[in-house]
Amino acid sequence: QVQLVESGGGSVQAGGSLRLSCVVSVHTYSMYCMGWFRQPPGKKREGVATIDRDGSTSYAYSVTGRFTISQDNAKNTLYLKMNSLKADDNAIYSCAARGWPYVCRGVTDGADFASWGQGTQVTVSS
Repeated sequence: QVQLVESGGGSVQAGGSLRLSCVVSVHTYSMYCMGWFRQPPGKKREGVATIDRDGSTSYAYSVTGRFTISQDNAKNTLYLKMNSLKADDNAIYSCAARGWPYVCRGVTDGADFASWGQGTQVTVSS
């Protein structure tokens, strides 16, 4: 059973930055696809960004150019650097992962991911 633990959420003013971290209980290189997802208040979960084991990334249109997903295989950690935050970015952010043979297929709503973290709140004030 893969365990994931997020951290780094918090409150920030619009235009500010945050970096989320997700520590994975297994080698991140064994995960064929990892991603960040978010659920805004009163809305459905949406995909934010994904990264495959070779480092190829995909982003939701709404965060392209502002957010960067990355992974550190030596630390078994997934990151999401968020710049130029907007009120629309208010949400609970969760990381997820899946292993062989499920490679990334762009950014989805996460229904195809089996392992999830507990989530971390990001609040952006305008």
